[in-house]
Amino acid sequence: MEYEPVIGLEVHCQLLTDSKIFCGCSTRFGAPANTNVCPVCLGMPGTLPVLNRRAVEYALRAALALGCRIEPLSIFARKNYFYPDLPKGYQISMYDRPLALGGRLDIEAGGRTKRVGITRVHMEEDAGKLLHEGFPDSDRASYVDFNRSGVPLIEIVSEPDMRSPEEAHAYYSTLRTILVYLGVTDGNMEEGSLRCDANVSLRPRGQAAFGTKAELKNLNSFKFVQRALEYEIRRQTDLLARGGSVTQETRQYDPAEDRTSTMRSKEEAHDYRYFPEPDLLPLQVDEAWIEEVRGGLPELPAARRRRFVEKWGLKDQSAQVLTASRPLAEYFEATATAAGDGQAAANWIETEVLRKIKEKKIDVKEPRDISLDPARLGKIIVMVKEGTISGKIAKEVFEATYDSGKDPAEVVREQGLSQVTDEGAIREAIEKVIAESQAQVAQYKAGKTALLGFFVGRVLKATGGVANPEVVNRLLKERLDRP
Repeated sequence: MEYEPVIGLEVHCQLLTDSKIFCGCSTRFGAPANTNVCPVCLGMPGTLPVLNRRAVEYALRAALALGCRIEPLSIFARKNYFYPDLPKGYQISMYDRPLALGGRLDIEAGGRTKRVGITRVHMEEDAGKLLHEGFPDSDRASYVDFNRSGVPLIEIVSEPDMRSPEEAHAYYSTLRTILVYLGVTDGNMEEGSLRCDANVSLRPRGQAAFGTKAELKNLNSFKFVQRALEYEIRRQTDLLARGGSVTQETRQYDPAEDRTSTMRSKEEAHDYRYFPEPDLLPLQVDEAWIEEVRGGLPELPAARRRRFVEKWGLKDQSAQVLTASRPLAEYFEATATAAGDGQAAANWIETEVLRKIKEKKIDVKEPRDISLDPARLGKIIVMVKEGTISGKIAKEVFEATYDSGKDPAEVVREQGLSQVTDEGAIREAIEKVIAESQAQVAQYKAGKTALLGFFVGRVLKATGGVANPEVVNRLLKERLDRP
């Protein structure tokens, strides 16, 4: 029997606020353990939470960008369970009255566009973090760091609309790009800013009813989401093919072994005993606030890609690369404007600028993080278009100006790199090359016209690479074709 996977993702996103969701403690990652804490986020008796308005604004930005309906009134709840890194013995979250409902996200997978529904977006606080040492040896110890406890989160729950691990990968990566574009998170999965749980079940293809699902916890990379789902689909397929049944359970993925294993069964799952948080008033969001947040949303990646294709004439692949991050998209647009040529700007950025970013391991958070500003790169492109320098020389100018801060025109003047268009000087170089290459001249005249490239290269070398290639090509062909 052929089975169809049914996949839904729950993505937890840390919001990029300076302080925690219910207190003034710093959210800075990497601080010494248990230093970004206070009586409120440690859950000391007699303390009261105070909601961080900026966290709500960031949650609204994400929900609106995903096309969700903002609920006029949402309620925080206590989610009760015991775990060593949960200082209060409960987590403040949202349950039956979330912040937003009913959104969608369009993804590109398998050569087609697919719309994935968003069930809900709700706010909650993060838990602390357990640190383990010595496992699996005998001298074992576990420590708890509460710095992360109280960091604001949103949880984005998708509909079970994905049908392959590739679609799940595309959904997760597309969602991350949007959230980073919005400025609501840094999207750093290694530091836990973005984490994912995946629900997957199988059903006979064509059947409407869902099968029994397994939940895969704490997947912190696009690759691990895809590989964990691939393994789990194989495991469930094998179970069903042998006449067995899938158990509803929570599983963990081991990337080293490339396999999933049981964490806890449904029977062992916690009874969270949700009830409204008595220390927080219901969150009320009026239309004026919604419209204020909506008015501040940036142009999102999909819309920007379409505009780059339409306005600047980019190919779809170039538009995809250049909108992968908001700073890179802004850098491209500023360069294209300075150069008056979108495709030329795209070519330079995709080859030379991205090479520099990779070589220097630059974390580009703003366009200014790239040493060569768009205005100077635009000037290089204009000089090539105007014939002032050749494309080959332009790369030398690029290298010379990237870190120096010099104007490209200044570099060209100082190093004498202006392109030679004087036909007399070029003809003189041609005659010299022909005199030194009589064997190749004979082969060319015998019909081996592909040797023209050989002669062009020799003439350019003879002129120090500054002769205009188009003029060289034309004059060489005239000279070689002469009877």
